[in-house]
Amino acid sequence: MTNPEQGNQTSNTEFVLLGFGNLPELQILLFLLFLVIYIATVTENILIMVLVVADQHLQTPMYLFLGNLSCLETCYTSTILPRMLASLLTGDRTISFNWCVTQFYFFGSLAATECLLLLVMSYDRYLAICNPLHYAARMSGRDCLHLAGGCWIGGFLCCGISTLSISQLSFCGPNGIDHFFCDLIPLRKLSCNDPHLMETLAFILSLVFLLVPFLLTLMSYVCIITTILRIPSTPGRQKAFSTCSSHLIVVSIYYGTLLIVYMFPTTNILSDFKKVLSVIYTVLTPLVNPLIYSLRNKEVQETLRKACRKFMFGPC
Repeated sequence: MTNPEQGNQTSNTEFVLLGFGNLPELQILLFLLFLVIYIATVTENILIMVLVVADQHLQTPMYLFLGNLSCLETCYTSTILPRMLASLLTGDRTISFNWCVTQFYFFGSLAATECLLLLVMSYDRYLAICNPLHYAARMSGRDCLHLAGGCWIGGFLCCGISTLSISQLSFCGPNGIDHFFCDLIPLRKLSCNDPHLMETLAFILSLVFLLVPFLLTLMSYVCIITTILRIPSTPGRQKAFSTCSSHLIVVSIYYGTLLIVYMFPTTNILSDFKKVLSVIYTVLTPLVNPLIYSLRNKEVQETLRKACRKFMFGPC
């Protein structure tokens, strides 16, 4: 016999991204702010990709990894910001179930890929600084491609599991997602199914793709900084320490915000705080990473100057 309560339930086919809807007076200001950030982020990252591809001097493992990071973050920010900008401009915050799941899949895949890629990049710097004599043998062009490809494949396979689980959920209650994009936690809260399986899956994936890479990355940078402190030259030590410490700060902020959002239980008090943290790793990190990792680098700056001179004055 059918339960009458179940008979009255209807499956939601679309959701409403509540986003920053509780700040209607700031919608235009937020639109302009995020539009500038999006344009700057895409411009920076595409510029780095073009420089790495065009200049043979930058086709080394370190810059190939940076080119991959720029490609990833161009896709990453384009998964979130265009939809958010359209919502802020038009006020239409509805999104179909299929598009919501698709957005989650690409966002989750690219976030997991970035975690793995940051780990690989820290390993590359560890070899270059702590084991320079073995660097060429352990980080050949083929090894570089295999590591970068493994990051992309691992990230997309990982999120495929959670996306498949989400696609099997039933949504029969409220359809308002308290977020500015489709994410696992707010979707899980709207589901009519038993949340324990999804919570367990989310915890395991966060452990494997967030906590473990973060700890390994942290260990790499600790070894790097320890090696740098042994450099006898004070200017050389200060320069290397400045670069690695800035990398470590960015990595810690990125991993740290993700760990708080996905591994800490979500309460009513933490809900808005987690939304702010989400802005950091989806919007601000892709903006500052090119500045920290690439555009402060002298080789990249020199390549950029040459490209500008060639563009303005033509080939000599």
